[in-house]
Amino acid sequence: MKEISNKYLRKNMINETKIGKKLYSVGETYWIFYNGIRTMKYMSKAKKNQELNPKFIERIMLAVTEVNDCALCSYAHTKKALESGMNNEEIQKMLTGIMDDVPEDEVAAVMFAQHYADTRGHPTLESWQRILKIYGKSRAKGILGSIRTIMIGNAYGIAWSSFFNRLRGKSDPRSSLLYEARMILGTVLIPISLIHALISNLFKKPIIIF
Repeated sequence: MKEISNKYLRKNMINETKIGKKLYSVGETYWIFYNGIRTMKYMSKAKKNQELNPKFIERIMLAVTEVNDCALCSYAHTKKALESGMNNEEIQKMLTGIMDDVPEDEVAAVMFAQHYADTRGHPTLESWQRILKIYGKSRAKGILGSIRTIMIGNAYGIAWSSFFNRLRGKSDPRSSLLYEARMILGTVLIPISLIHALISNLFKKPIIIF
């Protein structure tokens, strides 16, 4: 039954239109930071309560990074994944989109992570409800927090790594100097996004809207 469920997830999440590798705008990054700040506490709580182990979290983060194609995050999380106990072969497979070595009980979460990134942070209600059903509310919120935390790293990491690679004469073909300058200057919005997120948490706004 679990195998059938995971095949269904693959079909309905991975076959969605792939738009995740298009660079994020300053406006999108504001909301990525806002959502990440609101939910990263659930990742920490799930990790502390041993609902999500370090390998599970790193698999989620590698899956999102593969979709967004962030060189800086790929490097950083390869190191963290190795420290969590993942072997190099599995890490390299995940960074090329191959999920053969993902444990069966983690496949649904990894597929949802890819779906979340593919849809630029706008997953379907059906996909989220499925994650809630499979993992329960607490673990599902931890999974969402893990996804959104690495999305922050990806959104800013792509711009910064593109800029530094440009200085080395290896510019990202997706990027431009104007884009990189706009994103770097856009970091001035981080405090506003942080305050916005804290106010939303204070008033218990929904953590995900469809």
